[in-house]
Amino acid sequence: MDKKEKQEYLFQEAGVWKAISRMAIPAMVSILVMLIYNMADMFFVGQLGDTAQVAAVSLVGPVFTLMMAIGTMIGGGGSVLTAKTLGEKDFEKVKLYSSLCCWSSIVLGLLFSVVVLLFSNPLLRFLGADSNTFYLAKQYMTILALGAPITIFANGFGNVIRGEGSVKEGMVGHLLGTLVNIVLDPLFILVLRMGVGGAAVATVLGNVTAVLYFLVYIKKSNTNLTLQPSYAKRQPSAIIQILALGLPNMINSTLAGFAGAFANQLLVRYGTNAVAAMGAAGKSTLIISMLQMGLCMGVQPLMAYNYGAKNMPRIKEVLAKLSILTVTTGLSATIFCLFNSRMMIALFLKEPEALALGQQMVTLLILSGPFLGLFYIGSNFLQASGNALLATIVSMLRQGVFLIPLLYAMNALFGVTGNIIAHIIADITAAAVAIALALRQYGKLKQSVSESAAGLH
Repeated sequence: MDKKEKQEYLFQEAGVWKAISRMAIPAMVSILVMLIYNMADMFFVGQLGDTAQVAAVSLVGPVFTLMMAIGTMIGGGGSVLTAKTLGEKDFEKVKLYSSLCCWSSIVLGLLFSVVVLLFSNPLLRFLGADSNTFYLAKQYMTILALGAPITIFANGFGNVIRGEGSVKEGMVGHLLGTLVNIVLDPLFILVLRMGVGGAAVATVLGNVTAVLYFLVYIKKSNTNLTLQPSYAKRQPSAIIQILALGLPNMINSTLAGFAGAFANQLLVRYGTNAVAAMGAAGKSTLIISMLQMGLCMGVQPLMAYNYGAKNMPRIKEVLAKLSILTVTTGLSATIFCLFNSRMMIALFLKEPEALALGQQMVTLLILSGPFLGLFYIGSNFLQASGNALLATIVSMLRQGVFLIPLLYAMNALFGVTGNIIAHIIADITAAAVAIALALRQYGKLKQSVSESAAGLH
């Protein structure tokens, strides 16, 4: 059995627990790697003992999130369509989608670089940079922006590879990139004393490593994917379909970035310690959401493939077992964060007042942790079924429609603590709506398949 046959077997015949584990474990490892990657800059910058530099990394966080969101949009849409068209045995479309994902990543990356560099000063003021953090934040953001085409391609095409069933290869690419970043961070930040600028350089070089790995994989493996521009030129309009299905991923990440910017604008009134504490608390609790997100995203190609193949019994079994696994994972991660909050905050902050405030924030932020998995199950199922509109609506709820207004309302009522309360309410409400819409979509899908089966008799 060659590689392609093994992938087909995994999608349509292997036991569901086995298929979930094969798809989810590498995806979760990739997410943990990305989490470490996400935390590395702030951790090593924190070792300098300069709260202003930690705050600068936090302030630029929304820009980095937006950059990653563009890659996630391209890769998320490409992953779903790759798995779905494999289920339909349309291998020419797989090549079309992979080629479009490659070249759109590069083009959008270049556009991102130009826009951020041209509007860096007003952007930094919008993000809440003040006289203490402006120069540091600009240095960090400028270097990240220059590396945007590389970063977007690494994030996007890694997801496309996962859509073909090659989850391990996607994981290895991200792992290599993160290892390079972690090795270079202390060298540039602490040894060469480059501070936040060194952190940004290490990030870009880590993504260069991931891209090189993915290029070698495409060239040497027996894959349906291709980077040849000739396929993209055949039907360039298909990029709209990719972006539409990937849009929920981007909206979720982009709104998270905007929400972070709005939160920082409110927190900066309470001083640099409040901004740094919230940034550290957010990094410390990322493990809860990212593990559940990775689990659901890892299994998404399995759902999309079987949707394309119209295998409803398998979809039902996947959803039931994924729900059990996701909620259990979220609860376990929440308990871990509860008992290790001080240790995790101390990774980023040394100043006693900021450290104590960050620990208090972690204790509150984790309250919605066990419910987040329901949100990711709902949104990923809607994407897998091809319902781009509902998936987009769901993605807008948690970090946008609910959270941003709540930030201002809760801040007016409860000050710094209100910032955390807003996150909790938004998370739980969005999870409830996502599950309700996913159940509605599942019912429609089930009815459609039943009617099709009845029409054959």
